[in-house]
Amino acid sequence: MAALTNLLLVDDEPALRTLMAERLATRGFEVVTCESGERAIELLDQFAFDIVVTDLRLPGVDGGQVIDAARERYPGIVTIVITGFGTVKDAVDAIKRGASDFIAKPFQFDELMHVLHKAMEQRRLSSENAYLRAQLEERYQMGGILGRSRAMQSLFQKIETVARSNATILVTGETGTGKEVIARAIHHNSPRRAHRFVAFNSSAVPETMLEAELFGHERGAFTGAHAQRQGRFETAHRGTLFLDEVGTMSPALQSRLLRVLQEHEFERLGGNQTIKVDVRVIAATNADLRDMVAEGTFRQDLYFRLNVIQIELPPLRDRREDVPLLARHFLEKFGPGRQLQTSQAAMRAMMAYHWPGNVRQLENAIERGVALSGDRKEIELEDLPPEIQTTAPEPTVVPVDFPDDGIDMPAYLASIERDLIDRALQRTNNNRNKAADLLRIKRTTLVEKLKRMGVDR
Repeated sequence: MAALTNLLLVDDEPALRTLMAERLATRGFEVVTCESGERAIELLDQFAFDIVVTDLRLPGVDGGQVIDAARERYPGIVTIVITGFGTVKDAVDAIKRGASDFIAKPFQFDELMHVLHKAMEQRRLSSENAYLRAQLEERYQMGGILGRSRAMQSLFQKIETVARSNATILVTGETGTGKEVIARAIHHNSPRRAHRFVAFNSSAVPETMLEAELFGHERGAFTGAHAQRQGRFETAHRGTLFLDEVGTMSPALQSRLLRVLQEHEFERLGGNQTIKVDVRVIAATNADLRDMVAEGTFRQDLYFRLNVIQIELPPLRDRREDVPLLARHFLEKFGPGRQLQTSQAAMRAMMAYHWPGNVRQLENAIERGVALSGDRKEIELEDLPPEIQTTAPEPTVVPVDFPDDGIDMPAYLASIERDLIDRALQRTNNNRNKAADLLRIKRTTLVEKLKRMGVDR
């Protein structure tokens, strides 16, 4: 026990209060005592104790109210209830009010110490888990991109590396994988972060307006051009220009884009003044530009100019271990403060679904689930879109052929468990926190299993 663990002891029996305070002090606690619930609440207003040990039956403000006051002020505080009326109802009521544990008079001092140590360990693990959850969100995200899979961790490292350069980047991937999010992450991790990020979707603008949108126009350049206007390249000067669906550009526009990438200059539509720009271009497409080059619909020299560095985004079906992390993120986004979660049946269906629309489709599915959940704290299978509801979860175990003399089921299951633990530890370089996370169990559970397996280190 740490030497400076601060404990508030509340009991209306002076002799017991004094004796307990003295003995607790010898065990390394910094003890403050008081005789009433009213005084305990005053002390809680003044100091953030680690532990409150309170008699349940107190004159005036009782021990239950002290627990309420302590947890309202300090949600992570450990609260232990002591009472001479050790009925089951007292214990249940105390635990319901947030007490960490319950001990009945008369008791041995060692019994109290056992309860204290257990409660402190629970709080430590709770704090550790809260920290790990916070670290998890930080560790497994970058600029709005979430992922704990190997593919996404490798992607994060690549983004950090390429963001420092000015090289042109081609982002490829299926619809809904988050190509613009990747582009923004690169920009915000680059030396250009202080300047503008300009996004432009080539397929969302009529072909006749694409050139004017990208390069701007002079007054009178065409019908309706009543004033001079800057294009996206000028707007993005010294920043980043994200060109989405670049494969939809016409051959003529491809030629102009190639010149800008090579010479860093252009003229507005209807003008003859050459404009110099310093722009980093990040292009994106869900088409295979190599096939388009082979077919003659996309310029080979432009492809090479855009594809200086390629970042390929994996589809969600290839990184299903990211589904729970993404689901939690979207639950918080669409139901902030509600502490929503998904049922195991819903999660199984989502993990089994092939997600043709990728992360964007998952986001829409969770938004629907939150809307249909009403006042419930859990998203059920029937809250998800019909196509996901009917997805059959993939089997997690290989079917076993039973020999004539039967099978040793405990030994068989133990071997499967050991294999999973070994693989999780290998994948995480023996990091037990990460291995437990992969296995979706508590770290303490993993440690106990390792002990039973005879693995101490």
